[in-house]
Amino acid sequence: MLCTGRLGGFGARAAALRPGGAGRGSLGAGIRARRVSTSWSPVGAAFNVKPQGSRWDLFGERRGLFGVPELSVPEGFHIAQEKALRKTELLVERACSTPPGPQTVLIFDELSDSLCRVADLADFVKIAHPEPAFREAAEEACRSIGTMVEKLNTNVELYQSLQKLLTDKKLVDSLDPETRRVAELFMFDFEISGIHLDKEKRKTAVDLNVKILDLSSTFLMGTNFPNKIEKHLLPEHIRHNFISAGDHIIIDGLHAEAPDDLVREAAYKIFLYPNAGQLKCLEELLSSRDLLAKLVGYSTFSHRALQGTIAKNPETVMQFLEKLSDKLSERTLKDFEMMRGMKMKLNPQNSEVMPWDPPYYSGVIRAERYNIEPSLYCPFFSLGACMEGLNILLNRLLGISLYAEQPAKGEVWSEDVRKLAVVHESEGLLGYIYCDFFQRADKPHQDCHFTIRGGRLKEDGDYQLPVVVLMLNLPRSSKSSPTLLTPGMMENLFHEMGHAMHSMLGRTRYQHVTGTRCPTDFAEVPSILMEYFANDYRVVNQFARHYQTGQPLPKNMVSRLCESKKVCAAADMQLQVFYSTLDQIYHGKHPLRNSTTDILKETQEKFYGLPYVPNTAWQLRFSHLVGYGAKYYSYLMSRAVACMVWKECFLQDPFNRAAGERYRREMLAHGGGREPMLMVEGMLQKCPSVDDFVSALISDLDLDFETFLMDSE
Repeated sequence: MLCTGRLGGFGARAAALRPGGAGRGSLGAGIRARRVSTSWSPVGAAFNVKPQGSRWDLFGERRGLFGVPELSVPEGFHIAQEKALRKTELLVERACSTPPGPQTVLIFDELSDSLCRVADLADFVKIAHPEPAFREAAEEACRSIGTMVEKLNTNVELYQSLQKLLTDKKLVDSLDPETRRVAELFMFDFEISGIHLDKEKRKTAVDLNVKILDLSSTFLMGTNFPNKIEKHLLPEHIRHNFISAGDHIIIDGLHAEAPDDLVREAAYKIFLYPNAGQLKCLEELLSSRDLLAKLVGYSTFSHRALQGTIAKNPETVMQFLEKLSDKLSERTLKDFEMMRGMKMKLNPQNSEVMPWDPPYYSGVIRAERYNIEPSLYCPFFSLGACMEGLNILLNRLLGISLYAEQPAKGEVWSEDVRKLAVVHESEGLLGYIYCDFFQRADKPHQDCHFTIRGGRLKEDGDYQLPVVVLMLNLPRSSKSSPTLLTPGMMENLFHEMGHAMHSMLGRTRYQHVTGTRCPTDFAEVPSILMEYFANDYRVVNQFARHYQTGQPLPKNMVSRLCESKKVCAAADMQLQVFYSTLDQIYHGKHPLRNSTTDILKETQEKFYGLPYVPNTAWQLRFSHLVGYGAKYYSYLMSRAVACMVWKECFLQDPFNRAAGERYRREMLAHGGGREPMLMVEGMLQKCPSVDDFVSALISDLDLDFETFLMDSE
């Protein structure tokens, strides 16, 4: 998962990454190699030992978070933000007084960089730092930078300096493709704020943007808010499954894995019971987005949100979802039939499959059919072994090595955070990854990638190295064993490292399109592709060793695990199609033809197949409507692309160096600086159609014949 700032035109763009290659506008070859440090140590060993935290207090000066000198104390955020704001004012003056040309784009990018370097870092610190004073100072910095971004997005003189460049055909034709695209992206962000409108409409656009931010924040909080019910209304024998508060029972989630059908049913009906305030908030959010889109020249919010993506427009997205749904329907019915059989076996008096059943019963079927108890696998997946596995894979595919580096005092926010140097065999140091991998109090329970500093070519010819954080929630090591990962944790580690490599390998000229700052339906491709490597025995066999005996993980265990993931996978995918379609309808033509709940009911029956449950409103818990509005389909489309890349380029040999270099050159190297479909086309050597995407996803559901042979041996 990608975490990015929610700033406007000068903030981080959606989500993507980029590596150096030989394509046009790519700077990999021209950047001088960085020296290799002698203080680096092997990555595997570093993750299987406890950090020597006490040494940090004895030696070396205090550097500040991420090596930023001001951030050795919370008050440093104020200094950093003031410095960024002063620099911004100078750069605005320069942009407005510089004759239009490539230099205009460079100044705009430097402006974006000076704000992002504080905002991106603060965005991470405000949720991840264990000390409240740091979190509060970071929150305040985000607000200050956000206010400045609003001012910049409505600065007519600044807008006109970019407009002069883009309306001069001769000048535009002289720009290289990357510079032209970045200029157009800045212009797109300006126009979203309504800057090209007359004064009255511009004020309306600004007010709508502010309203949308406030409604988004309110809705997001409401998606997690627990519901409560009077104790006596719940059967006594299931009350202990929930939190008790006086005369009430608190329901804070769906309890989807609970073995008792009644517990899941009660949780579903109570947690999803509609809240009038949340319903009003969602309706206002959707209508405000629609009004803003129309005001700035789009027929729907979805048309606005999908500009520049692989899909390009909502018509293509709906075609993709409808075709996928048609191809899935028969398989989905078989999955539901299989669940019905299992439910009848365990609960004969009530065997109808309901919306609260699939996660639990698909898990039961998986466990019965394949012996995949996580505790059998964990001993083979120590964190050190998994990191060494990533190191081997990246080295053979891309010529990259990961080295542990001792952070300076004050550089990290928790003593168990590890710092990795990412080093290329000929290009030298590419950037840094801070690994915040372990559980701790008040840490968000999500696995994600944060951009702290984007890569860009500086005016002095030096390259600003990218810096990212990977956040996981792994168990700590014990006295008797290192940190051991379940297969799911191992796959998540590979997924997040896919995002990190996208960030590290990019050598874009502009930080506005660095790494994951690319269209949402392309941004997940590198991370999902890494899941395919994580599930391939040839890769897993390089590192999966029992932490006590050194015995390799048996091949049939890997095969069982991979095949178990295909159990009820069609129904899982059908659910994603339903969510994606719902998202498109909500952000399509307004006024909506019905209430959001009626639309949910119709869409669920048409695109999922399980009955709608009266007096529930799942859409009020659909948090992705905020960050992924009109773009929820992106995960499915990214998976389709990743599947095609895997099968065309890596299935035959997952360590194919030529394919790895092509992957870097064609897909990772451009961040958001190139149209995503051009990158896909460059990698696959053809322009895939909607039917190709659908076929790729469907083929992924088929069982491998080889596994049947292996399991019958």
